[in-house]
Amino acid sequence: METLNEVVLPYAEWQPTKETIHRYLQIVGKLRLAVSPRRNHWWNVPFHVTASGITTRPMGRDPVFAIDFDFIDHRLIVATNHGSRSSFSLQGLSVAEFHDALVHAMLAVGADPFPILLSRPFDLPDSDRQFRVDDEHRSYDPSAAATYWRVLADVNILLEEFCGRYSGKTSPVHHFWHTFDIAATRFSDAIVEHGGGVDPVTREAYSREVMSSGLWFGDAETPEPAFYAYTSPEPNGLSDQALPEGANWRPRGGEHLAVFPLSAAQRTGDVRMAALEFWEVAYRAGAMLANWDIDRLSCPDGVTDPLLRISGASTAAPLRASRS
Repeated sequence: METLNEVVLPYAEWQPTKETIHRYLQIVGKLRLAVSPRRNHWWNVPFHVTASGITTRPMGRDPVFAIDFDFIDHRLIVATNHGSRSSFSLQGLSVAEFHDALVHAMLAVGADPFPILLSRPFDLPDSDRQFRVDDEHRSYDPSAAATYWRVLADVNILLEEFCGRYSGKTSPVHHFWHTFDIAATRFSDAIVEHGGGVDPVTREAYSREVMSSGLWFGDAETPEPAFYAYTSPEPNGLSDQALPEGANWRPRGGEHLAVFPLSAAQRTGDVRMAALEFWEVAYRAGAMLANWDIDRLSCPDGVTDPLLRISGASTAAPLRASRS
């Protein structure tokens, strides 16, 4: 099985599959948005990585249910806390057929599909077309789908490690179905005042100063997976700060995105170390310019206990002792 040091996922080759899966995710994501308990900054809405794919996590009330994408067996599973379960193959389905199969699977387990019956894509070129009539997008390459998931799984662990270095408010590591990326976000307690023209989704997502780190799967401009980082609001001078070799600042809606292609990280010989260094450098650049207390918020090796940090003692011993 390929690791991040070896994986290749050329954008042009898997674009049809990516565009189909993206719409599958948006259908399920819109359901998650409709029936999950609201959390700050929309943390209730994205997906989480599992050992075989991605999950919505439990949602709804009667019944409580979850929807899982299995990218090993290439199936969609709907399961309830009552023990009901329904699934279907992802292969060979148009978006319209996926939508129909999901509606029937939900009905089979007693879950209400009403929130997605007439749903449409979000921020995609065909946003004026309902999913239930989309027969255009129907490509599903199992090998590409599996590679996409393995990249998610590996980057998920990298982001968990990166999150452990920060003791302040941090989002879960989650996979965004609207933008098709995986990320984690660090927050300060500084409130951001948005103008009246900013939409409610953005206002909630960026109601505090944030620094986000993640990976997205490419586009026409960056035709491969790439690590990224940004600070919002962007402090003056951010794009003048140095980044590791192979990374650069790119304009993004009047601000800048730090981008580090996966291929550039692979050329270092150690993607894990390269990605962590890239995220750390980009974070420190933004934090310094935004006047965050970098030292106070630092959390080396996930340790906040000052006695353990001073002594350099491992956390493994206390954990073992707590189980004895």
